[in-house]
Amino acid sequence: MQQPLKNWGLLFLLSLIWGSSFILMKRGMESLDGHLIFSDAQVASLRMTIAGLVMLPIGLNHIKKVTSWKVFFGLAGVGFFGNFFPAFLFTFAEKGLSSGYTGMLNTFTPVFTIIFGLVFFKSSLNRLQGIGLLISILGVVLLINTGTQQVGNFDNSSLPYAFAVVGATICYALSLNFMKHMIPHLKSIHATALAFTFTLGPALLIFWKTGVSVTISTNQYAKEGLFFISILALVGTAFAVVLYNRLTIQSTTLFASSVTYLIPIVAVFIGSFFGETIHIMQVVSMGFVLIGVFVANGRIDRWIKNGRGLLR
Repeated sequence: MQQPLKNWGLLFLLSLIWGSSFILMKRGMESLDGHLIFSDAQVASLRMTIAGLVMLPIGLNHIKKVTSWKVFFGLAGVGFFGNFFPAFLFTFAEKGLSSGYTGMLNTFTPVFTIIFGLVFFKSSLNRLQGIGLLISILGVVLLINTGTQQVGNFDNSSLPYAFAVVGATICYALSLNFMKHMIPHLKSIHATALAFTFTLGPALLIFWKTGVSVTISTNQYAKEGLFFISILALVGTAFAVVLYNRLTIQSTTLFASSVTYLIPIVAVFIGSFFGETIHIMQVVSMGFVLIGVFVANGRIDRWIKNGRGLLR
């Protein structure tokens, strides 16, 4: 299989996994029949603790790969900015926003990725990427506008939660650049395991401080919450981050961050299973998003030049 096709496959797989992660966070905090289970900080600490423990053996086995301060700070940046901080910011955001709207706001990531790449890592942006980015942003704006009625009203009281999502997207953008420019020589599985090894200690501390074990032993819905959080930690965190780091290394930061353009599409469809309605304008908006991602990554230009197919 040709590499571009593999990259697109990874992109769509990640969009499916992460597009469903928002509802998993919500279900960790609240049962299917509306009972409160874990707090936002408890969900995040559980998520990071489970993922960290799973990846710990691999991380310890490859600790010798931390051969310089550059590698150390690169791994720490990926661990904390790519996983630890966003885990807490997103669960906090979902206290005041729906899972669908949270997924939509997540589309700021590629914008910040480009900005940080240009400012700190001397990356470049060509005309085609700029056009694609503008098309995708148009699609995102349309999608957010048409989805507002389905995912809940947005007012000033929601601003702290919205800013939390924006903060998480800034973290993701920084992490992408750390991965691409500081530790591109590491295999994705090794980089992921080492990054989670660095964050395991703080995750365990918050796990203990927030009384997760007490909630597990006293809340009758704790098993239900743990089920969803475990899926979130193992599939949506550990496994997905390995795939994401691999995608970042073997493609570009812009291409990898494009997954955040596809996440709202998944979030909207998942929302439909929970009683939300999909309108024709949402479908049109999704089309703009997909076209923008396609153009930004040079597929149109390459297709025109080759004249032989899109995934050549």
